[in-house]
Amino acid sequence: MNWKLIFLLSLFGLAMGFATVFVVPSNIEPLFWLVIFLICAYLIARYAPGKYFLHGLLVSIVNSIWITATHAALFYTYIVNHPEYMKMSDSLPPMMAGHPRRMMVVTGPIIGVISGIVLGLFAWIASFIVKKRPAE
Repeated sequence: MNWKLIFLLSLFGLAMGFATVFVVPSNIEPLFWLVIFLICAYLIARYAPGKYFLHGLLVSIVNSIWITATHAALFYTYIVNHPEYMKMSDSLPPMMAGHPRRMMVVTGPIIGVISGIVLGLFAWIASFIVKKRPAE
């Protein structure tokens, strides 16, 4: 496992955490993630020593930690810029409806695993296309 690569690629998650709080609206966020996933898949296929799917999965899980922490820490700024999140939280079960920040902390890692499966598949597919870096 290339832990340095996983950590460095996860910094996209930290950047997106802040970007989605302050700049990037929800309606175009998926386009940003598509570009990030393509870049990450390429870099994983090029620099990972194997286990491409696992590298992609771990990058997204670490991404979710960065993003969840950023969104929870800057929660009030986030909801001002994303009122749809509060509307969505109104439809939650009564136990969680009054706790949208808590719901963020619960759903963040779940979304991380789901997006990790997607990034893992992207990286695995990219490993058949991208030429490996020559051994040093």
